Amino acid sequence: MAIKHGSKVEKSFSASSMTDLMFLLLLFLLIATTLINPNALKLMLPKSSNQLKGKAMTTVSIQQNGSSYRYYVELKEVGSLEGVERALKERLEGQETPTVSLHCDKTVAVDEVVKVINIANNNKYKLILATTPR
Repeated sequence: MAIKHGSKVEKSFSASSMTDLMFLLLLFLLIATTLINPNALKLMLPKSSNQLKGKAMTTVSIQQNGSSYRYYVELKEVGSLEGVERALKERLEGQETPTVSLHCDKTVAVDEVVKVINIANNNKYKLILATTPR
């Protein structure tokens, strides 16, 4: 009479369920990162073949709204050029080399761009004009 051991432990491991889980997690992260839009303003930037790799501390955006213009510092609407200057002074106070990135739509008049450039020059800010690659 032979005694049989009925409870043998199988030493194999199935990773298929973990692989499915990792695939779903990767898919979720890919979809979630493509939905994130860092700049909520829809601007058609001018094209340029020279791209500067400067690191801006803040951004100023100008958007045309009919016959008037909207000014934004980062994503906050500031209303006028005086509001731009006030917001930039608050944001860049105490910085060693304050750098501002200027984002303006193709339809914005050069007059408005020059006004923002003058604000940057008067306050000794370094200004970078944002463009899209050609």
